[in-house]
Amino acid sequence: MKPTAAFRLTVRRAALFSLAILLLNACSLSLLDIPELFPPTPTLSYPIPPTGTPSPMAEVAFNVALPAPLLPGETLLLSVVDEVTGLAMNPLNYTMQGVDALHYTVTIPFAMYSVVKYRYVRQTTMPMLEDDPLDRPVRYRMAYVSGGGTVTDAVASWVDSPFSGQTGRVSGTVTDAAGAPLVNIMVVVGGEQTLTDSTGTFILDSVLTGESQTLVAYALDGAYATFQQGVMVAANTNTPVAVRMNAAPLVSVTFVVGVPSNTVRSAPVRMAGSLLQLGNTFADLNGGLSSVASRMPTLSPLPDGRYTITLMLPAGADVRYKYTLGDGFWNAEHIPGGGFVTRQLVVPAQGPAAVSEMVSTWQAGPSSPITFEVSVPAATPVTDIVSIQFNPYGWTEPIPMWPLGNNQWVYTLYSPLNMLGTFEYRYCRNDQCGAADDVETAANRHGRPVSTSLTPQDLLDTVTAWTWMQAPAASPVVGVTVTPRTNFWAGVEFQTGYDPTWQAWMPVALQNVQGGINANWVVLTPTWTYSRIVPPVFSPVPGRDPLWTDTADTVSRARAGGLNVALFPSARFPVACDQWWNSASRDADWWTTFFERYQAFAVYHADLAAKTNAQALILGGEWTSPALPGGSLPAGGSSGVPADAEARWAAVIAAVRQHYAGPVFWALPYSGTQPNVPAFVSSLDGVYVLWNAPLSSSSAPSVADMQAEAGRLLDAHIQPLSASLQKPVIIAAAYPSVTGAASACLPPLSGGPTDGAGGCLSWTALNQPAADNVSLTLNLSAQSDILVALLGAVNARAWAGGFVSRGYYPPVGLMDKSASVHGKPAADVLWYWYPRMRANP
Repeated sequence: MKPTAAFRLTVRRAALFSLAILLLNACSLSLLDIPELFPPTPTLSYPIPPTGTPSPMAEVAFNVALPAPLLPGETLLLSVVDEVTGLAMNPLNYTMQGVDALHYTVTIPFAMYSVVKYRYVRQTTMPMLEDDPLDRPVRYRMAYVSGGGTVTDAVASWVDSPFSGQTGRVSGTVTDAAGAPLVNIMVVVGGEQTLTDSTGTFILDSVLTGESQTLVAYALDGAYATFQQGVMVAANTNTPVAVRMNAAPLVSVTFVVGVPSNTVRSAPVRMAGSLLQLGNTFADLNGGLSSVASRMPTLSPLPDGRYTITLMLPAGADVRYKYTLGDGFWNAEHIPGGGFVTRQLVVPAQGPAAVSEMVSTWQAGPSSPITFEVSVPAATPVTDIVSIQFNPYGWTEPIPMWPLGNNQWVYTLYSPLNMLGTFEYRYCRNDQCGAADDVETAANRHGRPVSTSLTPQDLLDTVTAWTWMQAPAASPVVGVTVTPRTNFWAGVEFQTGYDPTWQAWMPVALQNVQGGINANWVVLTPTWTYSRIVPPVFSPVPGRDPLWTDTADTVSRARAGGLNVALFPSARFPVACDQWWNSASRDADWWTTFFERYQAFAVYHADLAAKTNAQALILGGEWTSPALPGGSLPAGGSSGVPADAEARWAAVIAAVRQHYAGPVFWALPYSGTQPNVPAFVSSLDGVYVLWNAPLSSSSAPSVADMQAEAGRLLDAHIQPLSASLQKPVIIAAAYPSVTGAASACLPPLSGGPTDGAGGCLSWTALNQPAADNVSLTLNLSAQSDILVALLGAVNARAWAGGFVSRGYYPPVGLMDKSASVHGKPAADVLWYWYPRMRANP
C-alpha cells in the first residue's frame, strides 16, 4: 500500500517531533547497548546463497459472473490475498476484462502446484469486497494449479448491496485413499468455507446457484494433497460430493537464512507460514491478521550469524512463508524498497532438501527502528512473559517481547513503519492483552502513543502494576480430618472461551493444575460455534473454537504429565444463549437439524476422546436444557421439543458408544432445587453435577453456615440421585470472586446475559476477557470460603465421587472477579484439600 501525500506529510511531522523528543532525552539510560543494535555492516562469514531456480509456471483463466453490471467508472479486480501477512495487507490485484456486462475474465500465471487464495473486489471510490449469500464477507476462494486451466466463479453480492439470488446445499464426505474419514479438512465452495468433522462429513448450506463453482478440499497442515473439482449447485436441493485425498509423505527440509547485521542476536527469529504448524490459524484475528507469533517455529542461531531450522513438511505442499522477528505483519522481512516479502516453496517429492536464503532487511521505508524497553513489577510470575501489542488502526495480535532478566523486557520494532505515523502500543502478560494488562492501558483505554522518526528511538517505560494482580489475602486453610477415597476426581475445569494465543500457555497451565493445585483431573471444554440459527449451522470455526489438533495436543500434554483428562464439549453462540433459543424457529425441520448436528458434535468429541485416550467424555450442559424431554425455554414456556426427544437422545448416546468405549457422563445443571433428570441418564456411566446453588443470602456468610447448607442440599437432592443411579456423581462448582457470590444470584447488567433462572447474572459473564462489571465488588476471600465450605460438605459424604472447580482461565493467573482459581488464594484451598481427598492419583 502506497502512502498518500497527506499520510507522508503526517509521517514527516511525526518524525520531526520524535527527533526533538529524542534530542531532549539524549541522556536517558538505556537497558540496551544501541551500538550493538546497529553495528557497522560486517564482512559476511558465509557465502550469499544463489538465486533459486524459477518454478515452472502455468496460466489459469478466471471467469466470473456478477450479480449486476458494474457502474460507469467501476472496475473489477481479482485480488490474490496473502494469509501469512494478513488478508488485507499485501494483496496482488489483477484487473479483469469484461466479456459482457455480467461476465469478466483474466488469465494469470502461477507456479505449478500453487494453492491460490483469492477473492473479487469491485473498485469504486473505495474497494468493495464480495459477500456470500448470507451477506458475510468472503474470506477467500481457493484454486489449485495443477496445470493450465479455467476456474469458473460467481459473485453472490457485494458488501454494499444485499443478496437476492437462490442458494443450495453442498455436502459430502472427505476420505483418504483407503476410505477412512479425514477430520479438519477445509472445504471451500464459492467463497463458503467449513471444516470436516471426525466422520469426514462437511455441509455448506448456502452456496450460490446458477453457475458452476469450484470446490477445493485443503488440509490445514498440508498432510494430504489438495483436491479440486467443479460443482453445479441447484436451488433448494443438496448436491452430494465425494472427495478422496491422498496422503503426502513427510520430507525433511532444512532452512538456513542470513539476516541483516542490525538483527539483535538474542532476538528469536521465527518462520511465519501458511500451514497450521507455521502459525497460521485460518481465522480472522485482531486487526485482520491470521497468524500468532507464539504458535510459530523458532529458528536456531548458527556460529556464523545465520539461523536454521529443520522441518518435516508434506511433499507437494505449497508453503508460503517469511522470516520474522514478530509475526507475519510486524517485524517481518521486506524487500529493500519497503514491500512485504512472502516466499513460496513447493515441497519436493523426496528429501532431505536444503533451502539457503537471505533476509534483505527488516525495515520498510526511511523510518528508523523503535526500541521499547519496559520494567515490570517484581511480583510478575517467573513463568510469565511480557507481550507488546500495537494499534495502528485497531489492536493487532500481541507479540512476545525479549527478556533481559531482572524483570526487564525489550522489543525493537523495525517495520512496517512506512505505513505508520502515530500509533499506540501497550504491554500485557502472556499475550492476553485486554485481560492481563498494564494498569495504565487496561481494557479499552488508549494505549501509549508513539510516532515514527527518521532517527532511532529508545523508549523507556515502567509498568507500575498489572491489572488483577494485587497482594493476595491469606488462604483459609486449616487442618481438618479429611477422608481419602479411591477413584476420587479432584479436578479443574477449563473455561469454555478460547483464543488461538492460549495454545502456547497450555503447558504452563497444566503444570499449575497438577503441581500448583494438586489436581488429578483436568476437564477440557472444546467448543463448536452456532454460526446460524435457522437452520442451526453448528461446526468448529477457526479462531473461535480450538481445532482438533489444538485439543489433541492439550490432551497429550496433560496425559504425559500424569493428569486424567475428561472432554466436556460445549457450544458458542453469536448472541446470548437464552436469546438464541428464543430466536430459533423450533419447528419440526429445525429440531431434526438440531439433533443431527448435536449428534455430529457428540461423535466428533467421542472420536477425539478415543484417539487421545481421554479417560472420560461429558455430554449435556446448561445450554442443552431446552432440547431435553419436556424442555422449557430459559425465560419460561415450552421449547416445543419433539415428543420423541427421549428416543433422539438415546440415539445420540448409542452413536457415541460406537465411537468411544470409555465412561460417558451427563452434565446435569443444579441450582438448588430438585433437578430434572432425563430417563436416558440411567444408561450413562455417571453424573457431572453443574453446581450453581445458593449457600447463603448474607453478604458475609460464615464457612460453617455455608457448609451446613451445602450438606443439606447434597443430602436432599444429590444423594438420592446417586443412590438411584448407583453411579459416580461428581460435583462441579463455579462461584465468582465477588461479594455475594454465595447467593448464586448476582444482579445482571442492563441488557446483559443471565442464567435464565430468575434473571440472575450468569457466572460465565465474568469470564475473561469480558469487561469489568463495576457493580460487583472483588472479594477473593469469599471464593476461598465457599470452596472450603463445599469441600467440607463433600468430605463428609463418602458417596460423592469427586469435586471439580469450574471456569479455570488457562493462559494466565488473574486475581479477577471470575470463577477461575488460577493465581488466586482459592487455588491454595484446592492445593490443601485435593491430595488429602485422593486415596490414589
